[in-house]
Amino acid sequence: MQPRMKNPAAVIEGAYPAVQALLGASRTTSVPATTLELVHLRASQINGCSACVHGGAFSSRKAGVADRQVDTVAAWRETPYFSDAERAALALTEAATRLADNPDGVPDEIWDEAAGHYDEEGLAAIVLTIATTNMLNRLNATTRQIAGQWG
Repeated sequence: MQPRMKNPAAVIEGAYPAVQALLGASRTTSVPATTLELVHLRASQINGCSACVHGGAFSSRKAGVADRQVDTVAAWRETPYFSDAERAALALTEAATRLADNPDGVPDEIWDEAAGHYDEEGLAAIVLTIATTNMLNRLNATTRQIAGQWG
C-alpha cells in the first residue's frame, strides 16, 4: 500500500499543530479522556479511516480505555461495557458523523440524551472531537494514509 501523498495537515505549515490544538482543547474539559477516545475511535470506524482506527485503538488503550470497550465499540449498543454517559456520547458521534443519513441531522432525542449527561462545555468538547475526527478521517482516507505510518 502506498499513500497518494503526505497527509495534507503535514504538508501545510502549521496545520498539524492546529489540529492537535483543537483536540487538546477538548481534553481540558470535564469529559473523561476515555470518552473522547471512544468518540474518536467510533467516528473513525464509521468513516473507514484505517490510520485513525489504528491510532485511535492505540491511544484509547494508552488513555485507560478498557480493552473490552476498545474491542466492542463498533457494537456498543449490544454490549454491557459502556456507561449511560458513554452511550449518549457514542450515539451523538454516530448521528453527527452520519449527517447525510438522517434528514433532521442529529435528532433531538439523541442531543437531549447527551445533554442529560454533559454540560454545555462537555457537549462542546464532544462535538469538537467528532468534527475534528471527521476532518482527520477525510484527510487520511482521501490521501490513503497507511495505518501506523504517521501521526
